[in-house]
Amino acid sequence: MRIVVVTLFPEFVAHALQFGVLGRALERGVLAVETVNPRQFATDVHKTVDDRPYGGGPGMVLKAEPLRLAMAEAARHVPQARRVYLAADGAPLTQRKVAAFAGLNELVLVAGRYEGVDERFVGQCIDESVSVGDVVLSGGELPALMVIDAVARLLPGTLGDAESAVQESFTDGLLDWPHYTRPEVWQGEAVPAVLSGGNHAAIARWRLKQALGRTWQRRPDLLAQRNLTGEERKLLAEYQAEQDAPRREQGQNSD
Repeated sequence: MRIVVVTLFPEFVAHALQFGVLGRALERGVLAVETVNPRQFATDVHKTVDDRPYGGGPGMVLKAEPLRLAMAEAARHVPQARRVYLAADGAPLTQRKVAAFAGLNELVLVAGRYEGVDERFVGQCIDESVSVGDVVLSGGELPALMVIDAVARLLPGTLGDAESAVQESFTDGLLDWPHYTRPEVWQGEAVPAVLSGGNHAAIARWRLKQALGRTWQRRPDLLAQRNLTGEERKLLAEYQAEQDAPRREQGQNSD
């Protein structure tokens, strides 16, 4: 897969790509990432790419023309790419969206800066806007890297164990279950006995129950979108009862 990032800070993006999963994906040829800097298309001596917003207000806005020319340069490398602008007002980035991106051969990611970009550029040169969360960042480079990392994990050959990409949060609409490793007892707390018992069916059942329970506690909005099976409803009820038991016992002791 080939990705081009349109950014005012190409060194920042290039440096971040050197590590971990992304570094391995690049080394293995699974992924190729290039950058285009809009500043190289500025026409004045100061290489100006921003200006004051019409209507007044604080901050600066990235100008449309340098961005348009940067996109034209990106199109030379990835002519069939989907063009994505990382923006606070974009549609939420989800694992389903990431999977759709991973199914493409080419992608352009535009990292904005300052107060944003000229809306005319978005209307004429962007296919969709994506947000990584309800937060305001200094620029789109970190969101672009998040997209690249999430996409790379789904590309065949990136992960040592391809199953890792399947058994992760959001893949099936649930948060991930708790994970444990050695030692078996740490700071007086033991690993749940079911995980060391060797009964794979029991382990799978426990993991699904924990995933359902965590999603119920932390992201009920995800659970509301899921059509639970009869078995899943039973497991969730068990989890909820287990959470209530200590509180009931505490209440009885206090009486």
